[in-house]
Order: sequence, then C-alpha cells, then structure tokens
Amino acid sequence: MEFFPIFLKLRQQPCLVVGGGEVALRKARLLLAAGARLQVVAPELAPELAQLASEGELTHLAARYAAEQLDGQRLVVVATDDRAVNHQVAADAEARGILVNVVDDPAASRYISPAIIDRSPLMVAVASGGSVPVLARSIRARLESLIPAGYGRLARFGASFRDAVKARFPDVDARRRFWETVLEGPLADAVMNGDEAAARAEMEARIAAGGADRAGAVYLVGAGPGNPDLLTFRALRLMQQADVVLYDKLVAPGLLNLVRRDAERVYVGKARANHALPQDDINQLMVTLAKQGKRVLRLKGGDPFTFGRGGEEIATLAEQGIPFEVVPGITSASGAAAYAGIPLTHRDYAQSVTFVTGHKQDGTIQLDWPALTRPQQTVVVYMGVSTAAELCQAFIAHGRGAETPAAAVEWATTERQRTVCGTLSTLPGLMASHGIASPALIIVGEVVELADKLAWYRRSENSAVTIQED
Repeated sequence: MEFFPIFLKLRQQPCLVVGGGEVALRKARLLLAAGARLQVVAPELAPELAQLASEGELTHLAARYAAEQLDGQRLVVVATDDRAVNHQVAADAEARGILVNVVDDPAASRYISPAIIDRSPLMVAVASGGSVPVLARSIRARLESLIPAGYGRLARFGASFRDAVKARFPDVDARRRFWETVLEGPLADAVMNGDEAAARAEMEARIAAGGADRAGAVYLVGAGPGNPDLLTFRALRLMQQADVVLYDKLVAPGLLNLVRRDAERVYVGKARANHALPQDDINQLMVTLAKQGKRVLRLKGGDPFTFGRGGEEIATLAEQGIPFEVVPGITSASGAAAYAGIPLTHRDYAQSVTFVTGHKQDGTIQLDWPALTRPQQTVVVYMGVSTAAELCQAFIAHGRGAETPAAAVEWATTERQRTVCGTLSTLPGLMASHGIASPALIIVGEVVELADKLAWYRRSENSAVTIQED
C-alpha cells in the first residue's frame, strides 16, 4: 500500500493553495467544503476564485510563491503550470513537515486527493495511487448510483442514538446485531425517505425493548421493461437487500442476477387463464413472509401501478398493517416505444396517448372504443398478444381506418427485442407469422410510421430487429 488512506479534520485550519487557475479552483472548492481557512497565492485568479475572494470565502495573496507563505499552514496544494515552482513548494513543505499535494504529480506529493462521494457525514473515497485518476472517477460514478443521498441523513440519525445504543447494549456483538437490524430495514427506509419523526419514535421503542425481532416489510418494485440499465437506483438497492423475492413472467431473467445471491426466490408467474399462483395467494404470501420479519421484494415488470395489480396488493398489506413501499419503474410502454423508435406523442401525429389492457380478468375485451378511435392519438395495448386479431378488428369496426399503422414490440429494451410494423389489417398476421409472443405490447397510431427512421436500438450492437411489412 503506497498511500495510507486517511480523513483529515480541516475545519478552521489554515490551508494554502498555490496557483490561481481552474485546477486550483477545483481544489479550493473541496477545501472550503471541508471548512478550511483558505489562502490562495497567485498573481491573478480565475474569475470564480476571484469571486470567492471578494465574498470573503478565502484570502487572496496577489504575489508569487515564497517559502515564508508556508509558515503555520496545516496542508498545502500546489496547482501551478510551472513544474519548477511546484517542486520547490513541495520541497519547502516537506522541510517543514507540512502535508503537500502537487496536482497530477504523485511522486512529488506527500498525499493525494481521492475521488470523493460526499454523503456527509458519510464519506467514501476512491484512489488509484495517483496513477490513473480517471479510473478512480469512473469507479466513483458507479458507486454514486449505489449510495443514495439519503445515507447522509441515516448516518446523522444513527449518530444521534450512538450513546443510547451503547448504554443499552454494552456487549459489542449485541450492539452490532442491533445496528444491522436498524440500518437495513423499514426504519432506515423511513429516515432516508424523510420521515424522521416516525423513525425516531420507532428507534426509541426498539432501544427500550432491547432489540426485539426485526419487523418485516414489503417492497413493490418496478423492474422496468427488461433492460437492467433502466432500473432505478432505489430498485437496485432494495433488490440487493431483500430476504425473499417474488417475481413473475414479466421480469426479464437477467434482472434476477442483480438480486442478493442468498435471497429466497419464489416464482408467482401468471399468464392469461393460467395462474401459477392466484392473486389472493400472492397477497397472503407477502403478508405471511413479512410477519416472519422478512424483507419481501415483490418484483414486477414495468411499473407496479400500470396494469401491475400493485393497488390490489398494497390494499391487502394496508389491511394487515404490514409496512410497505412502492418503487416506481419505467412502464413497459415507455420502454418499448423509446427503443422501437416510436414516440408516443408527436406534434405532427399524436397529441395524446392512452394505455389499455387487452383483456379483463374474465378474458373478455370491453374497452371504450369511441374514445380509443379518436384521431391524432396513440393507443398502447398491454397484454394483447393473444387477442390481437380481435383487438385490431374492433379498432376497425369502431371507425379506425384499416390502414392505420400498428406495431407489436416483443421483449422491449432487451437484446431479444423484435418490432413488427404493419397496419391494423395486417398486424395480426405478421405477429403470427413471426411468432411474436408475450411479453409484447401493441402500439396503434400514426406515430408507428416513424419506427423505421428512429429505431436507434436496432442499429446498436445487440440483436434487436425491426420487421417492416412487405
């Protein structure tokens, strides 16, 4: 280990930046954020540095570097474009025992500045030993998505109870188990979601009870249309914390690889007229598992509240007093349309969009056809593959032209995506001949004409294709 990682308390400590350009500005911002009493030495300053000086945020010494400027400093950053000056400052700082960083010159530095993820008071630093700073920044960008801003609130919340927890649990192992329960459950979620008053009351009750069994909770998480890159940060974090995952056919297989490896996985898939597990049984299973103290992830394709029966599921949870949270996902219509190059609305083609389901619970098709056949609108049909012929005939029968463009998008946003484009009169035959199967959406409207021009996804490196009518 060439560099020893350390965090310095610099609040109200004298620090010096030698240099007045853009690089010096970046370092100055970090030191000011840490509360340093900052002086910048340079004949001239970049505009933003000059602004900070005029506002009293830092002191500007309009001069060239001189060794006596180091006297009394706790830390020095050198950011000039003169290599000789940089090395002279480093040598003078070393002689005085002052920590010094020469920007982009780790060999001349006593310390290096890492890439920082700031969730104060929680801090994460990533460094490459000064050799490849871009790599450190790249890793930081990945970690940013895994560490929500709410972790800062959680760290402050936990700190406020530190003494109380230590007094209640003098045994180190018992204290660790208590904190693990608190920091990875509904209480932590309440803090990060801003409901700190309720979390504080729950925390006080848990401490008084001596760390009773962990309360369970259910998370209805929208997994999006299939591409793992389209998951929300929140969804990914909950997937990696769940004890049990309930998933169905509409969840793309690759998404399950992101779930915590030791989590129990339960398939509750449903297809038209073939329910692997009836909805009432799914609802009761969530209640039972949560009452066992488990964190239950109900992973749903698309968005839980867009034909995902999420409303029915949370109604049961609310009746049973089970804590729950709904995490929105990109609905399949948005994903399918974007990746197929079919804008759902367009100034020249459609001024509104309507989402409908292709069949009701009893298998019948009962839609507001006068509303769905109005001009200049797009209609997206969920769960309409098995009834595509009847749907298209009904559109025509209720006044939509037989030549109205229509498309079916299968396995949207994934490498298996296929888009079949035709018209209301030809789409059912095209779907049958190309073997289009669920999960797939049907899109009806003039915007489908744009698919051939705008379907960027099929021109990328994956195997997604668009099939145009001959």
